[in-house]
Amino acid sequence: MLLTQKQVDYCMECGVCTGSCPVNRVSPSFSPRQMIKQAIMDCDENLLARRELWSCLACARCSTRCPVQIDFPEVIRTYRGEARKIGNRPLASHHGVLQAIAGLQTGEVKQHRTAWAQEVGTFRSAGDTFYFVGCLPYFNVVFGYLGLTPVTTAQNILRILNRIGVEPVISDDERCCGHDALWSGDEATFQKLARWNVETIKASGAKRVIFSCPEGYTTFRKHYPKVVGDLPFEVLHITEFLAEELPKAGLTLEPHGDGPVSYHDPCKLGRWAGIYEPPRQLLQLVPQTQLTEMPRNRENALCCGTSAWMECSSCSKAMQMERLQEAVDVGAQTLVTACPKCQIHL
Repeated sequence: MLLTQKQVDYCMECGVCTGSCPVNRVSPSFSPRQMIKQAIMDCDENLLARRELWSCLACARCSTRCPVQIDFPEVIRTYRGEARKIGNRPLASHHGVLQAIAGLQTGEVKQHRTAWAQEVGTFRSAGDTFYFVGCLPYFNVVFGYLGLTPVTTAQNILRILNRIGVEPVISDDERCCGHDALWSGDEATFQKLARWNVETIKASGAKRVIFSCPEGYTTFRKHYPKVVGDLPFEVLHITEFLAEELPKAGLTLEPHGDGPVSYHDPCKLGRWAGIYEPPRQLLQLVPQTQLTEMPRNRENALCCGTSAWMECSSCSKAMQMERLQEAVDVGAQTLVTACPKCQIHL
């Protein structure tokens, strides 16, 4: 880890990161400041052996408030890769099914990823706009017992894109973006997935890629270039795309339910990407919507409590309940988010 002398000096006397950390509030043994201190003092062996390495949710509350811009999530990610080499690995949630699915996709497995779209709308195998669906079809299978159908999000996006004249590329050759492998310290799996996805998109001729998952969006924007260089296409989140295009098309959205609505800012869309207003602009396109903000919103939003489907602990549950209670306390009848993982966890 490379830090400037100024960063080291400030860090030794500070503590803003730990005071900002939602995990620390629930589990005081997890301290970003103490972990940075260990790294500065070259106590790598002690740090690599700590279970707390896997407690960080990469929510970025610490790094956005750090007065000397230390990227704590990136420090954690780097050490996780080294920790795996000595046998310190995360506890996978949901029996490791989602990690197994991502691992299988690094091979030549033949998928039927477009089955959900066949009777919903029109799409192409080549064209200017690529819709990167991500893991929604798999979430549909894994979390069906909760009564959730995450792939409905993808179906509705396809319908809306068609209504505004866009027939996107949707590909059976798409793979998991690799976000969870990356944050689990599995760099090899991440790099395989990154290279595969970029080649698949390039082969389609797409000039822009639209994401409905904030994790896929930020993974492409911030981490893929480190593996494949500059991306030869534009990367957009569906909320920023639709916030601009729906008003042009004169379309509004139908209400879903009654009463006040609150919006939960996903960490990877908010603090990581700075996209706060487009989702709210879309909610304003729904007639009679009363948007009621929770006290902690935008860059101060509380993480939902999950990240890479690992270490689903009592800490994660406590954060989940705290966020839900916050929505209840402002009178929200509907809680909206732009992240499938946040939706599933909440």
